[in-house]
Amino acid sequence: MDVLFKTLLVLHIAAGTIGLTTGTINIIAKKGGKRHRIVGLAFLYSMLLVGATAFVLSVLHPNYFLFIVGVFTLYMVCSGTRYLYLKNLSNGQKPKWIDWVLTSFMLLFGLAFLIFGIYHLIHKNVFGAVFIVFGAIGLRFVRTDFRNFSGKATVSNIWLLAHIQRMTGAYIATLTAFLVVNNTALPGYIAWLLPSVVLVPLIVIWVRKYKVKAAKI
Repeated sequence: MDVLFKTLLVLHIAAGTIGLTTGTINIIAKKGGKRHRIVGLAFLYSMLLVGATAFVLSVLHPNYFLFIVGVFTLYMVCSGTRYLYLKNLSNGQKPKWIDWVLTSFMLLFGLAFLIFGIYHLIHKNVFGAVFIVFGAIGLRFVRTDFRNFSGKATVSNIWLLAHIQRMTGAYIATLTAFLVVNNTALPGYIAWLLPSVVLVPLIVIWVRKYKVKAAKI
């Protein structure tokens, strides 16, 4: 069992390194084009491996940190990729069963995170705030999914906006994991929340930018 854990941990770290590298490239570089797609595929597969190994590792050696990383990484990267195949949601396209499974997955764990976070805060553990924040973020995305899947999308290129949000969200989860593991100066809960505080505004800027461009077409 120890050998299995160490092997998965090496894979997890290697995939996380690739994910951070490719994610940073696509965040900095121009969006769209062949290079963006190639780097994006490397990011996708590395993030899938990060999420899967985080899940197994958190089971082999119970770890809330790895569990949250696994949940968010898998949901964000999978739903972000699926939206590329849902380009006609605003024109009546219906989501596939896998889309509902992913949304239900995040709904379940989002509610669990909120409950667990409240429990920890009641017992004066400030780490409960981390669960609440990530639970609230997850449920916000779930709400968006239900609205989009029900034909209530308010913009024609909702697939692009959702893709940007989800893939950047997966990057945030990976960066958060890196910061938390290597942090030696910041309080734990600040290390958990800092990447979200810094990068979420960037998501807002991108969404506004591309939504305005789409409106002009």
